[in-house]
Amino acid sequence: LGLLECCARCLIGAPFASLVATGLCFFGVALFCGCGHEALTGTEQLIETYFSKNYQDYEYLIDVIHAFQYVIYGTASFFFLYGALLLAEGFYTTGAVRQIFGDYKTTICGKGLSATVTGGPKGRGARGHQRAHSLQRVCQCLGKWLGHPDKFVGITYVLTIIWLLVFACSAVPVYIYFNTWTTCQSIANPSKTSASIGTLCADARMYGVLPWNAFPGKVCGSNLLSICKTSEFQMTFHLFIAAFVGAAATLVSLLTFIIAATYNFAVLKLMGRGTKF
Repeated sequence: LGLLECCARCLIGAPFASLVATGLCFFGVALFCGCGHEALTGTEQLIETYFSKNYQDYEYLIDVIHAFQYVIYGTASFFFLYGALLLAEGFYTTGAVRQIFGDYKTTICGKGLSATVTGGPKGRGARGHQRAHSLQRVCQCLGKWLGHPDKFVGITYVLTIIWLLVFACSAVPVYIYFNTWTTCQSIANPSKTSASIGTLCADARMYGVLPWNAFPGKVCGSNLLSICKTSEFQMTFHLFIAAFVGAAATLVSLLTFIIAATYNFAVLKLMGRGTKF
């Protein structure tokens, strides 16, 4: 076979859905973790500077922020590793499905991987093909490890439920900052509101960020407008929005992984040629 023809046949077994989902997962996790980490740091600085004069008031908040930042490190590491594992599973099961339909029979590794699921031929055993058979055996060993798409579907489903909660939680700071920004817009345009400028405030205590005995705990009127105009507030607000978008992208990637893995598992199971899952 020519190089182009060989590459074209290899592409037949490429799991395009898993490739897209992996790229989306890496992008979403990087955006969520990177922007979320910096946004939490910016929130800590805003609270310390404008909303409380006593360290005891926001000591617990700082501990929570630091804990979340460490969780972000672990989340990033886990999802990058798990995304690579799901991509490998996508290559594995897609190759097996394509062999069932007769579209993926040209590559040695493809045959070795799919043989562990489809029960296909292992080779003829001739000396001239010893290296090829050795590669097949390596791929078959890898296939035994990856040959449980139903388990991957279950684990990814649980992760999707957990990440759905993370996605919902990432919307909370966006909501808080958006309310504050909206209040600042009302202060900047007093003709559009009937309330007095002095009564328009942002109270960190009502969101549970600070205890009710924190002083001052809230900022009102022109002081709040000056805060909204600072680069710290603008940057933190946009970082939280970016983190929210990253969480949404990660959720979409997990759903894509579930759909692709479920389809491959269903095909292998319904064709009656899979191993005992």
